[in-house]
Amino acid sequence: MANQSFAIDGPGSLLAVLASQSGLSRGGSSTGGSGNGNGGGISASDVSAYFKLVFLGLIICVSLAGNLLVSLLVLRDRALHKAPYFFLLDLCLADAVRSAACFPFVLVSVHNSSAWTYSALSCKVVAFMAVLFCFHAAFMLFCVAVTRYLAIAHHRFYAKRMTIWTCAAIICMVWTLAIAMAFPPVFDVGTYKFIQDEDQCIFEHRYLKTNDTLGFMLMLAVVILATHGFYAKLLLFEYRHRKMKPVQLVPAISQNWTFHGPGATGQAAANWIAGFGRGPMPPTLLGIRQNLHNQHRRLLGMEEVRSERRLGRMFYTVTLLFLVLWAPYIVACFWRVFVISYTIPHRYLSITVWMSFAQAGVNPIFCLLLNEDLRKVLRAHLPTYWRTKQHLPQDEAYCIM
Repeated sequence: MANQSFAIDGPGSLLAVLASQSGLSRGGSSTGGSGNGNGGGISASDVSAYFKLVFLGLIICVSLAGNLLVSLLVLRDRALHKAPYFFLLDLCLADAVRSAACFPFVLVSVHNSSAWTYSALSCKVVAFMAVLFCFHAAFMLFCVAVTRYLAIAHHRFYAKRMTIWTCAAIICMVWTLAIAMAFPPVFDVGTYKFIQDEDQCIFEHRYLKTNDTLGFMLMLAVVILATHGFYAKLLLFEYRHRKMKPVQLVPAISQNWTFHGPGATGQAAANWIAGFGRGPMPPTLLGIRQNLHNQHRRLLGMEEVRSERRLGRMFYTVTLLFLVLWAPYIVACFWRVFVISYTIPHRYLSITVWMSFAQAGVNPIFCLLLNEDLRKVLRAHLPTYWRTKQHLPQDEAYCIM
């Protein structure tokens, strides 16, 4: 095609030049067949990449802001220095690190048309971290389910044994198990690699006779099912104990003003020794309650029951969200393992992958919505101007504005 020159005298001439160039490009693509078949417009892949970038960028921002906010609230307030919030702190920090360390590489790969532009070693490192955080969340949610059951069904044991050192030991155990599950594929050639359909470096799920993918997937499925099994057991326990008999005061038996029996407190023995009573020594020791103060301290009151139930609902919501957002991707992985010639639709696979990414950002949102203690601490740490504005009448607030 011969070179053409255009004279631009104003905005009208500029629009005419752009229109002519667009017409030439459409003509060249339709006649010569050298175009992309879209008539010079935006392709569907460009639109998909744009939405992926926007969605993942939103996930990164929400995840970092929400998880770091919840972590700061737990660290700053001493009232939240308890076992459930230590586990929540570990989950939030892990999701924040996952969002900051793994998701930016996915952004770069999507921006480069689903291509990995770094070294193979860096791909293995990113894939190792992605699998590590997945198994860490699964194991931690399982431990939280066990402790929630102990807090309701065996509260005395829970109050005595669940100290800060026990929480630290559980967290270390969870990270050790997660590393043990994610580290062996590093030495297997071709196991951790970049999957173009998923836009990420991840475990390559192949047919069960090709590698040991089935063992990893079964372990993850068993942990998830066991977690929900403990919550089901907790629900059955609360259902069986929903109607408990009220406490009945048993009266003490009097023999010449020396009270004994189940309702006695031990004062009768002191009265008899002091000479206020006559007759044989009453069996006062049957009614004495040893360490009454410590016993009541370990009993579960109504307010504590409500608090433990609220924490249980919050953690079960987090566990259910983990199942809902990861289950479609796990189903796709099992399909690859058991079917040789798998044909998973690209759109379904993309949706499942991005649902697993969203799991890192939804946890802090639901924790703040379902936990009243976190909201109280958040309101307490808001700036003074904002708290004053919330307590002012509506007319005065408008005057300030």
